[in-house]
Amino acid sequence: MSLYNPSRDQVRQFFFDAWAKFKQKLTLTELEKIAIEVMQMHPEYHVVLDAPEHYMNQQYFPEMGETNPFLHLSLHLSVIEQISINQPIGITQIYDDLCKQHHDKHMAQHDLLDCLAETIWQAQRNNAPLDSANYLNLLKQKNRKT
Repeated sequence: MSLYNPSRDQVRQFFFDAWAKFKQKLTLTELEKIAIEVMQMHPEYHVVLDAPEHYMNQQYFPEMGETNPFLHLSLHLSVIEQISINQPIGITQIYDDLCKQHHDKHMAQHDLLDCLAETIWQAQRNNAPLDSANYLNLLKQKNRKT
C-alpha cells in the first residue's frame, strides 16, 4: 500500500484487516492501534467493518445523505496525525482547546475533521492544491465558535 496515496480499496482493506486482527486479538501495528481506537468511537460502523465482502465496493452518495465510513475514519486518522506533528502549526493547541471546551476528544476531532473536509472539498472544487492557510483559518474559527 502506498503510504501517501493509497487507493480506495487499499484504504478499505487496511480498515477491514485492522478490525479483523483486533477481533482475533492479534498483534496490531501502531497505526492499526490508532485506527482501532477511532473505529471503537464509531460503533455505527462495526457492521460495515464486519462484512468486507459486502462493503469493499459499496458506493456512498453524500448528496443523498450517505456518510462514507471509510472516508470518515480516514479523516480521523489524518487529524490525529496532524495533531501529533502539529501541522499545520497551531493545530495541537486548537485541538487541546477544543478538548477542554467539549470535554470530549471525539467531538474535538470532529470539529477538526469538519475543517479538513471543507478544505479538501474546496481544493477539489477549485482543482487546486490544499490551502493550508485557509485550513488553519477554518480551525481557528471553529475554536472561537465553541
